[in-house]
Amino acid sequence: MTAVEKVSRESIDMRLLLLEDDLLLGEGLRDFLCVEGHKVDWCRSLQEAEVLRGEPFDALLVDWQLPDGSGLDWLRARRARGDATVALMLTARDLLHQRIEGLDGGADDYLVKPFAPEELTARLRAVSRRVGGLATEWRRFGDVEVNVDARLVRVAGRRVELTAREWAVLEALVLRAGRIVPKSHLERLVLGVDAEVSSNALEVHISALRRKLDRTLIETVRGLGYRIERRP
Repeated sequence: MTAVEKVSRESIDMRLLLLEDDLLLGEGLRDFLCVEGHKVDWCRSLQEAEVLRGEPFDALLVDWQLPDGSGLDWLRARRARGDATVALMLTARDLLHQRIEGLDGGADDYLVKPFAPEELTARLRAVSRRVGGLATEWRRFGDVEVNVDARLVRVAGRRVELTAREWAVLEALVLRAGRIVPKSHLERLVLGVDAEVSSNALEVHISALRRKLDRTLIETVRGLGYRIERRP
């Protein structure tokens, strides 16, 4: 197995907002990230990004200079609204004071162009763990144990195999344990904003997880969404 193949197999599927106006770079990053298993919404301007303002993302990949304004100012505005989503600045601005300005302005990491896409995904994993979005340890919910980094789940010590969609649903809920995740947000986190979702697709995956893991693990909060409660 090559190093790149190993990184790909260990990556964690996330829903990403890519804010990049360069056509070739944007297409290349989108395609690479999708092959890695992520869901990518690519916007080439701040105006396009505003259309997705209320959408839930696991991380933001933000170019500094965009045709209709500053990506850093856009990020500052999100931070001012209380948005703590992981954010990486992708920019050609490489001077020390610019890097400091980007990090002080709300970026969790700063990547100078040109860069290898493998470095981007490695930094994305690292910064997500650092800010608490992803965990390297086992998380316990009664008899159910989940290791997000290793993409493993056990019930009473026995490993359980999940489909890609089942794992994506479980991961999205585990990373938001204790919080209600609206059905529409969960569908978009798992399938992406452009995915065509049948009316009961999510319920099918939830039902399969309950059957395989624990029927009480995932709570349906009527009219609001789904939740996994933290358990000792």
